[in-house]
Amino acid sequence: MLFSSTFFLYVFLPMVLVIYYGLYKTQNARNNFLLIASLLFYAWGEPKFVLVMLVSILANYYFGLLVDRTRHTPKVKLYLLTMVIFNLTIMGIFKYLGFVVQSINDIGGFGFTVPQIALPIGISFFTFQSISYVVDVYREHGKVLKSPLDVGLYIALFPQLIAGPIVRYETIAGEIHGRKENEKDFAEGIVRFIIGLSKKVLLSNQFALIADKAYDLQSAGDLTIGFAWLGAISYMLQIYFDFGGYSDMAIGLGKMFGFHFNENFNFPYIAKSISDFWRRWHISLSTWFRDYVYIPLGGNRVSKLKHVRNIFVVWLLTGIWHGANWTFMAWGVYFGIILIIEKFTGLDKFLAKSKIIGHVYTIFLVLISWVLFRANSIGDAIRYIGYMFGQYDALLSNDLTHLYFVENIYILIIGCLTCIPFSKYARAFYAKASSTVQNVLKVVAMILLAILFFVSVSYLVKGTYNPFIYFNF
Repeated sequence: MLFSSTFFLYVFLPMVLVIYYGLYKTQNARNNFLLIASLLFYAWGEPKFVLVMLVSILANYYFGLLVDRTRHTPKVKLYLLTMVIFNLTIMGIFKYLGFVVQSINDIGGFGFTVPQIALPIGISFFTFQSISYVVDVYREHGKVLKSPLDVGLYIALFPQLIAGPIVRYETIAGEIHGRKENEKDFAEGIVRFIIGLSKKVLLSNQFALIADKAYDLQSAGDLTIGFAWLGAISYMLQIYFDFGGYSDMAIGLGKMFGFHFNENFNFPYIAKSISDFWRRWHISLSTWFRDYVYIPLGGNRVSKLKHVRNIFVVWLLTGIWHGANWTFMAWGVYFGIILIIEKFTGLDKFLAKSKIIGHVYTIFLVLISWVLFRANSIGDAIRYIGYMFGQYDALLSNDLTHLYFVENIYILIIGCLTCIPFSKYARAFYAKASSTVQNVLKVVAMILLAILFFVSVSYLVKGTYNPFIYFNF
């Protein structure tokens, strides 16, 4: 079920809110209802995968109990290792088994049957959350949950279930039974949800049409230099507003039910280095790898060689996490190499002082990375980049390139401007304004939000193109 669907907006969400606040008064009753609603939400597309979810919930519930009981004994490390293997095995079977068998066939010339296994939506996200629960219990960053229903609520909570952000257990451990729903959070949640919905429907979906056309033209051999750049820029904006919009909606929905998720994006396209970019992009994933992989490996408190190894391992795993394709592994290694160069040459510090050079450098490298991320194969990515730089006797432009550019110039400008944190300056202006001006600004903001919601829903009713990139992960 998509957040950006009329069924979710007009049926599922209103019903859940009415029942949650209207019929249930105690926290336990609300938690149990929210768990049932979350499982129904997940079962909407593929009911059979709820069984995978339930197995994960029950297994990690018991792992949590075992780790809590044996925290100060040698057995605890065995239980932790078994837990990690169990969770990664489930994800590996569904997400990577077919790819591994196919790769063995391709490399060794074997004829093994490649299993065709459907991918449960969001398995990468809820797998990492499951690991987070048990590890955080071990680290005493949250109390062990005595009921499997509570573990189920943490893992299956529908706002963040299928495309993140990755909500670590320590973040909401105290809110599973101790949260206080209130009108302020609910109102802020609605605002955040509308902003995210607008990013997704009004921006990301429009950029998707341009990007898809560019890659279709590449496949047909009709791509121009101009359209190649237009497509690459459009995809860079599409993936940001797609995933950033979803994260906004998830954070907003969480607030409606009294949960507070950490931010997942912090205007990444204003970054001055790749190191800075990854402090701003998909924050929940990069910090998860930092705290659960990089630091346990020794982080930067080791020899230079091991430090390089740690960075490389983290970014290889980051690429693998995104999908079963050589492009994702190459994408992770690409960023790993750049980050190693920045950290060991002091380039990131130099770029931080030279804002224009740093910004241009970062945007260019990120743009190239998204070409690799979007392509079906490394060869396709190389060919697309070749078109961008004038190979294959590509024309600079043609009538189709001109048409797409002219028709989408305004949405491109709006998209680029939305990547800049004007909201920070708006909040500063609001804080200094008189009460009369503040009241006027509140009314204007409410009107703008209503317009954004109405226009977004109008696009959805029309049945416009509505993909979600991160549902694949």
